[in-house]
Amino acid sequence: MRINADFSKPAIVRPGDVDWTASPVEGVDRKMLDRVGEEVARATSIVRYAPGSHFSEHEHGGGEEFFVLDGTFSDETGDFPAGTYVRNPIGTRHTPHSDEGCTIFVKLHQFDAEDTEQFAVQTRTAEFQPGQDEGLTVLPLHRFGAESVALIRYAPGTRATPDRRWGGEEILVLEGVLQDERGTYPAGTWLRYPHLWEGSDHFSEKGCLFYVKTGYLTPEDS
Repeated sequence: MRINADFSKPAIVRPGDVDWTASPVEGVDRKMLDRVGEEVARATSIVRYAPGSHFSEHEHGGGEEFFVLDGTFSDETGDFPAGTYVRNPIGTRHTPHSDEGCTIFVKLHQFDAEDTEQFAVQTRTAEFQPGQDEGLTVLPLHRFGAESVALIRYAPGTRATPDRRWGGEEILVLEGVLQDERGTYPAGTWLRYPHLWEGSDHFSEKGCLFYVKTGYLTPEDS
């Protein structure tokens, strides 16, 4: 299976563009954003757990990164409410479930083998830091090698300094509306730009909050 699998091209998925599809486990559905492979795959997805649902125990052969969008996600290590960012490196195992139901943004099989730190960050109680542009604040979440993950908040009227997106850039809009010269991207929009893409300079008239990952797409991916 190949979905948005040409990493040399930009990809945009807005709310409503992709339908929910059932996973192999009852009560767990997903929206596939990009995918290379079948059930075990390099994949980026929105995953929805119905109340009381659970996924079978599994090992993260290529690592797992996820952000809880709503509800509470749980496993043997604890309960992770909305706003929690979690990294489970290669070789970790768990049996996830959700008593109340939840929705998560998840990336699978995209870890560097040497990136072995396992942790969780509750972003709703963390402190954002001033960014390089007026009105921009940032909450760093993870950095390893060239890869960087953060939450970025734009105050109303913020315009970001243009850059060439070395190593690509991936965005999930969490709140508000992100914009560029090509259009508007409301909450729930996912965007991916290839290595050294120069086509979009972001701004927000009303303000927004988004997840962003940079530096994870090599020139070979493009």
